[in-house]
Amino acid sequence: MQNRNKNLLLSGICAFALATAFAVHTMLYVSAAPKKKQPESKATATVTTRTTQPQRELSSLSSKKICWGQGRNFDELNRPRDAVDSQQKYGELGGLFIGLPEEGDSVSKKIYLTFDEGYENGYTSKILDTLKEKKVKAVFFITGDYAKREGDLVMQMIEDGQVVGNHTWRHYSMPEKSIETCREEISLLHDYVKENFGCEMTLLRPPKGEFSEQTLALASNMGYKTCLWSFAYKDWDTNSPGDKTQSLNTLIERLHPGAVYLLHAVSPTNAAILGDFIDSARAKGYEFVTP
Repeated sequence: MQNRNKNLLLSGICAFALATAFAVHTMLYVSAAPKKKQPESKATATVTTRTTQPQRELSSLSSKKICWGQGRNFDELNRPRDAVDSQQKYGELGGLFIGLPEEGDSVSKKIYLTFDEGYENGYTSKILDTLKEKKVKAVFFITGDYAKREGDLVMQMIEDGQVVGNHTWRHYSMPEKSIETCREEISLLHDYVKENFGCEMTLLRPPKGEFSEQTLALASNMGYKTCLWSFAYKDWDTNSPGDKTQSLNTLIERLHPGAVYLLHAVSPTNAAILGDFIDSARAKGYEFVTP
């Protein structure tokens, strides 16, 4: 009887030892295994501020919506007066309406060439080829939908040395949304482009050209400059693309120092006349630059 009890005790001890060893082994295996990275929720994505400037207090600024248009009143340098006035008024909040001469310069014969990319109409590739041929850098403002649908073109922009700009994730009118929604609109696209294309954007074009003092300052706090324009014309209507000669003459006639040109890449006319416009502007002493 004693031997039987002794055998049962030994069997129990052995079973406990084996179970303990298995549990320890399992714990060590699990702790050593690589952890699966949990996907970050897009709703909580944030942009790391990339500016050393002090953060503006948004509550002290106006939330009134401003619908931008360059106006038809021009000064002696052929510059839209509204663009010059707005640059002087909103420049410190991070707005770019027109390039003004730097201190000590009388005139700055520079052109900022920009394209809005809400959707693809088959002409962006030709525009990129012309820019590459002419050795001109431009800014392409893309939306979230464009980034997801036209990845090859976005990558071509980056590889060609062009600048990719933020036209927001869902193309909302920013002054009509809350500050948190505006922040999300900028950050969702910023993070998507950074993660998928390795490009960190610093220029924002507000949808429809609608902004407020608060949205300018918000973008600036997030490390962005808000790029409006000092020249735009009706080139977005695909049902009426415009006469090539007339359109080219319009682009040339409206040349002015510090011009920020807004063109739409959906226009076959813009794609066709771009090279001639670049040549004409350079012949008049203008230099193409990016903000």
